[in-house]
Amino acid sequence: MSDPAVSTIPPGDLPIPSDQPAVEVDQLNFFYGDFQALKDISLSVEPRRITALIGPSGCGKSTLLRSLNRMNDLIPGVRVEGTVKVLGSDIYAPEADLVALRTKVGMVFQRPNPFPLSVYENVAFAARVHKTARGAAMDELVERCLASVFLWDDLKRNLRKSALDLSLEQQQRLCIARLLAVVPDLLLMDEPCSTLDPAATQGLEDLMGELAKQYTIVIVTHNMQQAARVSQDCGFMLLGELVEFDKTENIFENPQDPRTDDYIRGRYG
Repeated sequence: MSDPAVSTIPPGDLPIPSDQPAVEVDQLNFFYGDFQALKDISLSVEPRRITALIGPSGCGKSTLLRSLNRMNDLIPGVRVEGTVKVLGSDIYAPEADLVALRTKVGMVFQRPNPFPLSVYENVAFAARVHKTARGAAMDELVERCLASVFLWDDLKRNLRKSALDLSLEQQQRLCIARLLAVVPDLLLMDEPCSTLDPAATQGLEDLMGELAKQYTIVIVTHNMQQAARVSQDCGFMLLGELVEFDKTENIFENPQDPRTDDYIRGRYG
């Protein structure tokens, strides 16, 4: 097999025009039963950039992130008002195809969740389910995906090794490779570095920067320094409201809302 580089995996087969948002949220209200978790959220996520959501615990960051691929649907008693468009399609419309949505929008969780299978089978899993590759084509797919997350050189002689035996950083990279195998356009990352040590965190942040050349990334993080390092756009959330959304440098250097300034300066949270 060839020696692929990151650029060998294209984004999804419905690429986002550079002048159109990847995600458009308009007046989104989200309820867990009688509790309103999100209040009139509106924002636009630009393609092939990293957008960070910051704010204290319980402010609604993860709820908003999970609203972008309807992961919250799995929770009983939820209710949604407003509009969320991903790649131009209203994902809460009655005719929305959830299987297609979750193919286009991948999710990386706080703790790595590799399948209790080999490295190879973790990456090949979706292609086997959807019958999109087999034989030599499957081998090439696995190689490309592992190369895209910089695991190929380390693991190419250990593809039959259990994924559960990898380090936490390698497991998280493998989970991202598993997502890339279904050719998404948007990657959602919910505290993806929360279980990693500083060196592994830096490695994953470097990977995000590479992936953002081709994929749109939205990340939730409690680490303000991380948001400042990796993102180009940033939203500050508080008590279910999107207090401020702007270029990251403006959020950290010249916030317009005093609540943002207080949070950035460590006065609470």
